[in-house]
Amino acid sequence: MTKKTVEINQRARKILQAVVSEYLHTGDAVGSRTVSRRQNIALSPASIRNVMADLEEIGLLVQPHTSAGRVPTEIGLRFFIDSLLKVRSLTKKEKTEIRERCGVESFDLDEVVQRTSRMLAELTPYAGIVLAPAPGALRFRHIEFVRLRERRLLCILVSTSGHIENRLLELAFDVDSTQLERIHNYLNDLLTGMTLDEMRVRVVRELGESKHKYDQLVAEALRLSKAALDKADRQAELVVSGQANLIAATKPQGSEQLARMRTLLQTLEDKEALIGMLDRCLTAAGIQVLLGAENANRALDDSSVVVTPYGPEDKPIGAIAVIGPMRMNYGKVMSIVDFTADLMSGMISS
Repeated sequence: MTKKTVEINQRARKILQAVVSEYLHTGDAVGSRTVSRRQNIALSPASIRNVMADLEEIGLLVQPHTSAGRVPTEIGLRFFIDSLLKVRSLTKKEKTEIRERCGVESFDLDEVVQRTSRMLAELTPYAGIVLAPAPGALRFRHIEFVRLRERRLLCILVSTSGHIENRLLELAFDVDSTQLERIHNYLNDLLTGMTLDEMRVRVVRELGESKHKYDQLVAEALRLSKAALDKADRQAELVVSGQANLIAATKPQGSEQLARMRTLLQTLEDKEALIGMLDRCLTAAGIQVLLGAENANRALDDSSVVVTPYGPEDKPIGAIAVIGPMRMNYGKVMSIVDFTADLMSGMISS
């Protein structure tokens, strides 16, 4: 859905902010007396009703039933998020809790991804999603080979973030412990600090160098590393937690709402579709809020997605997201998602 540009005056902005804030808090249609009484707006209920009617006319509010109050439309929510929402900073206590729940101090990327997804689901409380970096984007600290039996090796690739890739390889000829140590040292000097993709390029280039044709051990080291790197090429992992939270948050009633909820839950099981959505978000800077029809997937028409990438600013390598209903505490969710992405970026860079 194309975002609609809307211009309204300061008084209308204040009343729209009051209506949306009250609706997000209670879930009920908001009347003029409620705005006047609870939102500290020094206007009569009649004046507020006139402004609300104007906001309805330009598509920012809608009146579900005659004589009822108003609720924000999708366009009204978008205007609120982009122009009126005040995102509070997390307290020191909240930051400490998130840091401990994510376990970033462990530098075990696989564990952090699992724990972060659960943390997002528990603190928001909606569905928490973490897209782990694809192995090709990780920087590796060292390569090690462990002898299993004659001409059989276990290749261990360890990333700077603690991620481990294990691959079984077969030697072209048997080597002793001294020769194996030389292979370790050569490859670590050559490849440490590179991403898998960079390592592949370097190994292929080195294999083409004529000088290595006369050093059988170096040539074998390059062949082994190429085989290990080719096998390490797999899709990024996606972890989803808290799907049941969406049922509690939306309380679907009636066959139509239940059918939509089933479709949404099925979509959250479709890892390929979710990875595609999050991959598209990697190209945009900063935190994004996708409302309803703004999501490419029709199953998310009644949902909001708060998502942000993490990793190096010039080349993000993963993303975290929260999926919940349109009536969401956006300020809280955006604060949690943004801070968590900073933690993940710090872990990756260190």
